[in-house]
Amino acid sequence: MGDPTTDKADAADTLELEVSDFGPIVNARVALRPLTVLVGPSNTGKSYLATLIYALHRFLSVRQFPFRVNRDGSLTIGSRSAPGMSEKAVNATFEFMRSVEKASALPCGGRVSLSPEVSDVLRSGFAERADLLADEIKRCFGIGDPGTLVRRERKTAADIAIRRRVTTDPGPLEHALTIGGRPGLTVGLVVGSSISVEHQPDTLVGVLDMLRSMPEEAKGLGQGLAWAFLAATALPHGFGALALPAYYLPADRTGLMYTYNAVVGGLIASASTAGPRTAAQTPVLSGVVADFLEQLLGIDRFGRELDLGTNIEQAILGGSVGIEWSPNTNYPHFVYRPEGWREDLALTNASSMVSDVAPVVLYLRHLVSPQNVLIVEEPESHMHPAMQVKFMNQLAALVKTGVRVIVTTHSEWMTEELGNIVRRSGLSEEERKGTALDKEQVGVWLFEAKKRPKGSVVREVLFDEYGYSGTGFDEVASALHNEWANTTSRIENGP
Repeated sequence: MGDPTTDKADAADTLELEVSDFGPIVNARVALRPLTVLVGPSNTGKSYLATLIYALHRFLSVRQFPFRVNRDGSLTIGSRSAPGMSEKAVNATFEFMRSVEKASALPCGGRVSLSPEVSDVLRSGFAERADLLADEIKRCFGIGDPGTLVRRERKTAADIAIRRRVTTDPGPLEHALTIGGRPGLTVGLVVGSSISVEHQPDTLVGVLDMLRSMPEEAKGLGQGLAWAFLAATALPHGFGALALPAYYLPADRTGLMYTYNAVVGGLIASASTAGPRTAAQTPVLSGVVADFLEQLLGIDRFGRELDLGTNIEQAILGGSVGIEWSPNTNYPHFVYRPEGWREDLALTNASSMVSDVAPVVLYLRHLVSPQNVLIVEEPESHMHPAMQVKFMNQLAALVKTGVRVIVTTHSEWMTEELGNIVRRSGLSEEERKGTALDKEQVGVWLFEAKKRPKGSVVREVLFDEYGYSGTGFDEVASALHNEWANTTSRIENGP
């Protein structure tokens, strides 16, 4: 069962991403929900949007983009110093910090006003980090020029807007990005009048403890601490789920796992921008692939306390995924043991379905935790339809644990089962046979190719009495049936 307070907060919290003239996408306006499904034909921009979302997570996540308070009180964010702050701004930030601490201690949280000094600091800091965001976008896509992401027919700029609205906050933060044109990527930030504080972030606890432990003579050098607090507070409350750590499982995981043992060391070495955000050179691998291989290479021996991968092993794989460490090369070697076997099978010798799903299990066991985001491209690859249905149920169950999931898919079976999952929410818990999610927790977005303007447009597939029936799969099934009927009629009745 999921945390009811989390489910309620998800329903009240709207996080929307709007893009135009981005890759093949003419326009898309997508609400990022606990389970977000991107569906549609190939080459319509599903992976473009998923990769952009991942880049935004990488840029905005405090955990994956850490800050460090230096001895002189200054702050280093990533690899650079934070912008300077006036004494008035530092004092206003500390006052804001105390207000957030009080509000977060309340049972239902509260709303904290933003002073002009704090608003100015947020705007200037966000603008000064724009080039870091550009670097992260280039790294994730594996390109040297972000202008290449602009839709070719447009040839000017791609626009990206992020909007977060909380029902208790009348003044939401809105963020606007532009890629292409000149100077290449610009960032604008409209700061709301207040932020909604639902709970006390873990990072805030650390910042407050740091403040209390500092000697009095060091507290005058509080710029770094003030910036650390804003990073720990403004990012989660301003960007919502986009500030959560994210993990990306790219398509063709079977191929990547087949090449892992032989060439992973060379691939990671050649992808010079994998890991830390240094985009001095164009990566040989896209960031999503380099991150995937690097994370597998650095996987730990013990796994997380909460193992989220076991259920997928039992429901899908019919066996277990294991790890062995080679004494010669000191990197993990992945194995699979079918149920009833006494010996392991090298993952490269297992079926394509097993080698495709095994990384999902490994990530859920060793990397992903509740309040993380998992992006999975084409989970249906190499799966029988019956297994696709089971896998969608497993993803829904994962959402119930607090993990947010984004999926790109071409599978009718998965979207059909998703309709059943939402429909079950109308039953009592005693009547349900399987996982159920409320429709407010699920978003299905269809990418449709258009000739004029050339590119794809994205629209939401609404849940109705037939489930998520507007995905376009019905038209394919009808066309196949009609061709069969017409051919049969001609055979039986003549031309």
